[in-house]
Amino acid sequence: MEKIISCCGLDCATCDARVATMSNDDNLRRVTAEKWKVGYNAPDITPEMINCTGCRGEGVKFSHCEVYEIRNCVMNKGFDTCGDCPDMETCAIVSAVHKYVPEALTNLKNLN
Repeated sequence: MEKIISCCGLDCATCDARVATMSNDDNLRRVTAEKWKVGYNAPDITPEMINCTGCRGEGVKFSHCEVYEIRNCVMNKGFDTCGDCPDMETCAIVSAVHKYVPEALTNLKNLN
C-alpha cells in the first residue's frame, strides 16, 4: 500500500478515519469513535465526526486535523510537511508525535 504522509509524518493511508471515509464504512466510523473516545480521552467524539481525506489533500478533515497546530505551522511556513523545515528534529510542536510514533520521523526523512 502506498503511504500518504501527513504534515507530521504519520501515514494517513493507515488512519482509521481516512479509511472509513474513503470506503464509506459506517461500522469502522463507529469502532474508531469508540476507540478514540478512550484513547484520546475525548468523550464527545461521535461516528459522524469520523470523516477525513488526509491533512494535506483536498476534502473533509477530521476536526482535530483541520485545526491541528502542526498542520497550521506547515501551511503558514509554505511547506508541504514538517520534513521541509530545517528545525524539524528540534521542533517542540512535532516532537510529541515523533516521540510516540518514531516511524513518522522516518517517513518525513524518506520524503527528501
